[in-house]
Amino acid sequence: MQASVVSVSLHPLFRRRISKRWLTQVVSTALAQDPRGEAVAVDLLIADDETLRRLNCTYRGLDEVTDVLSFSFIHAGPYEGEGEPPPQDPSPWPLPPGVRLIGEVIVSYPQAVRQARQGGRPVKDEIAHLVVHGVLHLIGYDHQEPAQEAHMRRLEHQALALLGFHGKG
Repeated sequence: MQASVVSVSLHPLFRRRISKRWLTQVVSTALAQDPRGEAVAVDLLIADDETLRRLNCTYRGLDEVTDVLSFSFIHAGPYEGEGEPPPQDPSPWPLPPGVRLIGEVIVSYPQAVRQARQGGRPVKDEIAHLVVHGVLHLIGYDHQEPAQEAHMRRLEHQALALLGFHGKG
């Protein structure tokens, strides 16, 4: 597999709570689940609830906070709002030759904290799961059908195990 390029941005409120280096490792491990082994780039943003609510409303037609959103520049996701969805316009940044930007993953840190508490597990575990889940969507995996969901869950568990997580994924 060729090296991936990962750009991580953290909302100012969460910069001291989570490591960019660790998040880059999580994204890279999730990308390694892609058997094609393409050289790709992914943007990851750890954001607040309002950012996720606004993006969810704009791009999915759902005016509510969600835990993770994936914006693929390869294939469009479902839009549940009225009318036509807005165009996805990737903002390319300089990439090495042969590397293509496949999309962005945005995680709500506050929602991850709530879900971690509810599930009785560390926030780091929840963040890892959400990032892996989002990246798997970017490389083409989905969970609309039971068989797809089972396959995606297996890949999530594989990636999380490689990262040292062995609990609920």
